[in-house]
Amino acid sequence: MGDLKSAISTFFAGLLFGVGLTISQMVNPAKVIAFLDISGDWDPSLAIVMVSALANTFFGYRYIFRTSKPLFSSEFRLPKRQDIDARLILGAVLFGIGWGLVGLCPGPAISGLTFAGLNVILFLSSMLITIVGFRVITRK
Repeated sequence: MGDLKSAISTFFAGLLFGVGLTISQMVNPAKVIAFLDISGDWDPSLAIVMVSALANTFFGYRYIFRTSKPLFSSEFRLPKRQDIDARLILGAVLFGIGWGLVGLCPGPAISGLTFAGLNVILFLSSMLITIVGFRVITRK
């Protein structure tokens, strides 16, 4: 029963995320690039998405961590590492370059499969190939 509750809550979280991406236009690469172009014709409207995410995380995490476990799981599954190392910095820089070049990050790209065509399919394919390749190469 716990797995079903977890699956249902995961489904609705994904649904909520997808609706939010679409309504906020985070799935529109031109909108994202306009937000990231702070030295050009900057469109600050996506800052509302960032502020909303930070506020939800700030208040939501303070509430949920007062409980012994999540609502639909037997335990919290949080990352143990909090250090900043060269691998994290390199990954963040490469992610930022990719996001700035095309205006897509993984979530909006998946949402974009419904309307954005071949370029999004190529973007996601190359991203998945890179992720799998990196995991294979770095497997210990």
